[in-house]
Amino acid sequence: MASYTALFTGLTGLSVSARKLDVIGNNIANTNTTAYKSGRMLFETNFTRDFRLGSPPGTFSGGTNPTQIGLGVDIAGVRRNFNNGGFSPTGDPRDLALDGSGFFIIESNGSTVYTRAGSFRQDLDNNLVGINGEKLQGYGVDDNFNLIEGALTDVNLPLGSRTIAEATSEALLAGNLNAAGDVPTTGSIITLDADAAGAGFLTISGGVPIVAGTLLTDVEDPNNAGLSLFTAGETLRLTGAEKGGKELPEADFAVTAGTTVQDYMDFLAEALGIHDPGMPNPDGNSPGITVDALGRIQIVSNVGTASDLAIDQGDIRLLDSAGAQLLQPFVPDKTIAADGEAVRTTIVIFDSLGTQVSVDVTMTLESKGTTGGTTWRYFIDSADDTDIDLRLATGTIDFDSDGQIVSPIPVSVTVDRVGTGAESPLSFDLMFSGDTGRTTALAEGPSTLVNVARDGLPPGTLETFSIGSDGLISGVFSNGAIRTLGQLAIATFTNDAGLVDIGGNNFNVGSNSGPAIISTPGQLGSGRIVSGALELSNVDLGQEFIELILTQTGYSANTRIIQTANELMQQLLVLGR
Repeated sequence: MASYTALFTGLTGLSVSARKLDVIGNNIANTNTTAYKSGRMLFETNFTRDFRLGSPPGTFSGGTNPTQIGLGVDIAGVRRNFNNGGFSPTGDPRDLALDGSGFFIIESNGSTVYTRAGSFRQDLDNNLVGINGEKLQGYGVDDNFNLIEGALTDVNLPLGSRTIAEATSEALLAGNLNAAGDVPTTGSIITLDADAAGAGFLTISGGVPIVAGTLLTDVEDPNNAGLSLFTAGETLRLTGAEKGGKELPEADFAVTAGTTVQDYMDFLAEALGIHDPGMPNPDGNSPGITVDALGRIQIVSNVGTASDLAIDQGDIRLLDSAGAQLLQPFVPDKTIAADGEAVRTTIVIFDSLGTQVSVDVTMTLESKGTTGGTTWRYFIDSADDTDIDLRLATGTIDFDSDGQIVSPIPVSVTVDRVGTGAESPLSFDLMFSGDTGRTTALAEGPSTLVNVARDGLPPGTLETFSIGSDGLISGVFSNGAIRTLGQLAIATFTNDAGLVDIGGNNFNVGSNSGPAIISTPGQLGSGRIVSGALELSNVDLGQEFIELILTQTGYSANTRIIQTANELMQQLLVLGR
């Protein structure tokens, strides 16, 4: 007799074969979908009809097996293949692929979802986003470019809009100081006489020589007895003076009713950059500015040819309150020039705004030891110091008999930057020995000294970036700086197959996937980043075509079951005629 059961059994075969065809079709359709993970349908037997469940062996008979007839096939499930696909190079660092386990973390419409498709581009706000605007997540950096781990944020790449500058914290000088040079004997000696036809001494009323405490407004005009040479509201300007052949910056001194000769001498010492070494020059004169018993202002420079001062008569001018020149009140008379082995170099450093600051470093031979070795004195000045005083630091450095620094301790230097908008003071360490060079004192001339290394940066704009295999994003600025801009975060799951496909190449956490484990690329089993490439679909077309043939064969075979059962029923009906 014909079997109705065979009809429905064949029908289940047709149904599951059609569904498997759906899976195969979806795989083939997504052959070119970025990072697509193929699916594979698994079948299972449907429930059975039991005729006999079997029996165990007995004393007089053996055991019997169950007698069951299956009632068709059912879908066991669809397994997704999360193995890596190949990589397609694109050359664009914003295209990212994952080599290994894990998913990119993205924000989509306020929800966190996960994807393997790494085709990202910047939006209007410079955030890296996916095709549909999903924002890529990672770790940001603070103002000093230190990573802030633990708090996910949008990955932002502000090309062309982020500018940085860094203050100098250390500078290195290298070269050789000529130990065979001459030990200095004197500094420059210049007297400032009155601009008069007579003796030229500076006096007050009655011909009394001026002293340090004399008010400038009490100094008598040598050409107009009874009249003051200076009046409150006027300005004494130093301009064009030279030190070691280098012109000094212009400096103004305001004459008030209370300013004294000593105030003006202090101003000149600062403007001329005359350091106080704490001891007199070898000739017995102490560096600085004094007034002698005759009423002449005497200027004594530091020793060394690089400290030799040159002041012409036109270099000191008296201006009225409107800035117009009235006269040249002093006649400089240089009687002795500074001597001794010396060398000067200029280094350029940067303040916190990236502004260039020039600092002059002068090294002068101070003495030669009786048992070997030399002592050199450094004078550090800066015309970019925002007050009048050029002087920054002075001290000595000892070299042994082999010409090597005895104690290469950095020299701490501070430069005033008040009124520039930058952090003030600018402090940095000046070193004479380091990895890229050192200063020696050997008997070879002439003395040379150069700045071989320095940190700090002028202003620079973010021009490009790169993403490493560990997900670190490094930005390259126009000033040559390379700074960390962030790091990509990767999510891994205990069971990738438990994720829920929500379309758009995105997945969501499923009941059987486990929660997302957030880490950085290469950590906790997560894969590494391949920048400038996209992951391809892992669909194997050859395998899919084989499955397509098998599915078609199975479908056709099930139709034959239905056809045969139908023919048997037709034959049964014939018997009743």
